[in-house]
Amino acid sequence: MKRAVSLIVMLAACLVLVPLHRIEAEPLVPVIVAFGDSLTAGLGLPQDAAFPAQLEAALKARGTEARIVNAGVSGDTAAAGLARLDWALPDDASAVIIELGGNDALQGIPPEGTKAALEKIIEKVKARGLPILLAGMEAPPNMGNDYADRFRAIYPDLAARYGLVLYPFFLEGVALNDSLLQGDGIHPNTRGVAVIVEGILPKVEELLAQVKAKE
Repeated sequence: MKRAVSLIVMLAACLVLVPLHRIEAEPLVPVIVAFGDSLTAGLGLPQDAAFPAQLEAALKARGTEARIVNAGVSGDTAAAGLARLDWALPDDASAVIIELGGNDALQGIPPEGTKAALEKIIEKVKARGLPILLAGMEAPPNMGNDYADRFRAIYPDLAARYGLVLYPFFLEGVALNDSLLQGDGIHPNTRGVAVIVEGILPKVEELLAQVKAKE
């Protein structure tokens, strides 16, 4: 009788330990938060064609598992992004892609104000110990050369100061290309998003390498 009880206890222990061992052995999938405006949110596109979804699929095609969270809000300026940052970043975030500033330029917001808001966003994200990829933006030509030069300088300046991964222009290869844009001439269509993803992918892999180095 004692032997039978011992065998039952041992079997029960095995049933408990095996699932726990399997859970511990499963690798953690990094969570990248794509924090931006309508270019991130995917205005005018189905969600599976938006930047976060296409980026996640592209990484998977290259053998990299990562979850890309769509934290884009159409119309957001850098200041509006700062206002919602605290509740927009999930607790399980591993890294952040910051894509903001396009609406600032369209509204003619002084570059100094945009830079100040981005600085605060970066400092808050870094305070959580999360690696950052900063996606740059260009001002529209009608804003003039002086404004455009001051605006363009925001992103490399911040990347150098805070040690961020930098992708100089989020719409590289897409801006002003009608075949890659929706009817408004501003937002990328599905093929345009694919071009963005292809261009930024090496920088995202650099970001993920930073995440891995922290594990």
